[in-house]
Amino acid sequence: MTSTSAQTPSALPPEGAAARGSAPQRREARQLRETREARAPGQGPPRAPSRTGPPGRRDTRRPEPRRARPTESAVGSAVQRRREARPHHWFAQQLLLVLSGQRPAHTLLGHVRREAFDELTRVAPRAPLRPRGADRSTPEVVAVGAQQPRSGVVEAYARIVTDGRRQALAFRLELCEDHRWRCAAFELDGPRAVRERRRAGPAPR
Repeated sequence: MTSTSAQTPSALPPEGAAARGSAPQRREARQLRETREARAPGQGPPRAPSRTGPPGRRDTRRPEPRRARPTESAVGSAVQRRREARPHHWFAQQLLLVLSGQRPAHTLLGHVRREAFDELTRVAPRAPLRPRGADRSTPEVVAVGAQQPRSGVVEAYARIVTDGRRQALAFRLELCEDHRWRCAAFELDGPRAVRERRRAGPAPR
């Protein structure tokens, strides 16, 4: 007689195995659940947190230090040092500017003693070194010479080219109590100017 009872399978999956699924399925489900939890209601996908600090500097070079601009006092001090080192050169140029009418006489106020300043204000309006002929090029100091007969005194001369001709300018500088050089006297194309020019010899540059 043939048995009608159903044959029992030789092996059945353990209880709950179908619910758990395979490893790839579990990993996909976990990623989907984490995405849903991170998404706020009514909003799109989660955004990356905004950067609150400055961006990282990838350039390894150090920035060069900013160079400070020289102040007016520093520039004035440098000019003063050059003037003290070669006072006869500075005074030759300044006297030329005044005697050629390029600057007024009062620009030398404080740099010229009283007697010499009175003479300068008398001569300067005539502008004796101003070009008057066909050649109107700017007057120029072409040579300066000086000697020091004693400490604190400089006797100097300057050769000036103006209007196509040369003129001689002699002047005397004295070191005053405030340690500043001042012009004590000057003469243009006079006997003293010619004498000082010959006595000083070759003009130092």
